[in-house]
Amino acid sequence: MPAHGSRRLRVGLIGGGSIARVIAQRIVTAHPQVELVCALDIDPAQARARGFTEQVPLVDNIDAFLAHRPQLVAECAGHAGLLQFGPLVLGAGIDLLVASVGALADAELEHRLREAAAAGAARIRIPSGAIGALDAIAAARMGGLTRVAYVGRKPVLAWRGTRADGAFDLDRIEAATVIFEGSAREAALAFPQNANVCAAVGLAGLGLDATSVRLIADPAARGNQHEVEAEGAFGTLRFQVTGMPLAENPKTSSLAAYSLLRCLLAPAEVLAIG
Repeated sequence: MPAHGSRRLRVGLIGGGSIARVIAQRIVTAHPQVELVCALDIDPAQARARGFTEQVPLVDNIDAFLAHRPQLVAECAGHAGLLQFGPLVLGAGIDLLVASVGALADAELEHRLREAAAAGAARIRIPSGAIGALDAIAAARMGGLTRVAYVGRKPVLAWRGTRADGAFDLDRIEAATVIFEGSAREAALAFPQNANVCAAVGLAGLGLDATSVRLIADPAARGNQHEVEAEGAFGTLRFQVTGMPLAENPKTSSLAAYSLLRCLLAPAEVLAIG
């Protein structure tokens, strides 16, 4: 990657939605050390109408996107976007930051991404997203990890349009209600818009099948709350994050967008954390 003082790092975005808009606006207004060369969205006109910055080219196909020669790409287009474009980016030899981590619960997709990365000599990178501290879980795995449990608690509004909307009468929930219990893989497959965090925790630690998950709809919740407990020969750890959701997308914590932004900026920094 370009060092400090050399030509700017060329980055690209897959997606034109709420996360991509936050990242694009921050890069073009506050981070001249990187160059956002292009964004890919299947409906550029709609992305523009919703506020995607005019300062960044928007294209609707992967060939036009790759023609801008990004050196690092961040995916923030949802599971379908990762499935459609992720292997092509990796196969072209470009490292890929994956926001839609829950999509990796599909073992076939994970295999395709790994194969494409190997063929292109590229890397799949998982940002800490809305939870943070994935490095601590990964380090604990090295030191002996025996149990990892994740609890996700979000306002009732955040569960609308998911499998819980129908299985539960969300309009009548007046107290914290468990809407799912199972493994991280099961949670990610059942709640693709809400379970990226638990998938990331699973990948960092014991794996998607050995990580226990509880998801809660709570009318009293302020923001999206994430809690992780882990124990093993290394000791114990417990951390909790309460992230405020993006204003236009209550299913997504704003910290998820800033985590991707940090990962895009880090290769161009002289001193980078993590």
